[in-house]
Amino acid sequence: MLKLERHFDGERTTIRLIGQARSEHLGEITNQMGSSVILDLEEVTVVDVKIVRFLGSCEREGTELLHCPPYIRERISRKQWLFLEGESLT
Repeated sequence: MLKLERHFDGERTTIRLIGQARSEHLGEITNQMGSSVILDLEEVTVVDVKIVRFLGSCEREGTELLHCPPYIRERISRKQWLFLEGESLT
């Protein structure tokens, strides 16, 4: 189960993800996003590979990942490295 909490400070929107983030939640997450968004991952307990790819893509496009747990950061870095390696082979 995933819960989303949205907070707007007048300039930027923070979306806090709470619980298990899985691929079936991508539509719900992206529907909450707009410009100048911060994704707060402090209370995320589980992510699947599609969420990792999504988070990596968001970060590459300028979305801040606040309180990103080390295990998620490692998975994002690993996926980006594999992506970059794949690009260099073509």
